[in-house]
Amino acid sequence: MRNKLLALMPEFQAISDRSLQETTLRVWLEAVKIGGWDIDDLHEMPFTLLIKNCSINIIEHTRAVTRCCLQIADVMIEEYKEKISLNRDYLLSGALLHDVGKLFEYKKEKGEFVKSEEGKLLRHPISGAVFAGKFDIPQEILHIIAVHSKEGDGMRNTVESVIVNHADFVNFEALST
Repeated sequence: MRNKLLALMPEFQAISDRSLQETTLRVWLEAVKIGGWDIDDLHEMPFTLLIKNCSINIIEHTRAVTRCCLQIADVMIEEYKEKISLNRDYLLSGALLHDVGKLFEYKKEKGEFVKSEEGKLLRHPISGAVFAGKFDIPQEILHIIAVHSKEGDGMRNTVESVIVNHADFVNFEALST
């Protein structure tokens, strides 16, 4: 499973801190396992239930958001230089984990993906942050996960969380029009 997930999301390997890279990957692997999913399910799982007949899966969405985040960070660093400070590894880990809670928010019922009982009580930003917190993920990354969606409206945000939030919404809104 580990090698299959790495092949699906090579962005894990862009995290330069090997310990954080391994922990980020472990969160995904455990979420897949505990959620009762397999690799084939990830290819089928829509990244959102808010778009009827969504054809973009959770892997495609996670990769697109992560890659957008890296591009945004590169431009900001190039243009603003020392005027901005961001942790690229935290950005990568947060982007890769931003929707990991969907592995608990969703279930497959009669061949369709629907909200699970847990998902009816807690949306993925909260369940994802709580779950990732069990794996010694830094607080800054838990913050990114927890505030990447509307749950973060009005909260104090880090540069990394602002980037993930906007990259996620750009991807969602572009596909929901």
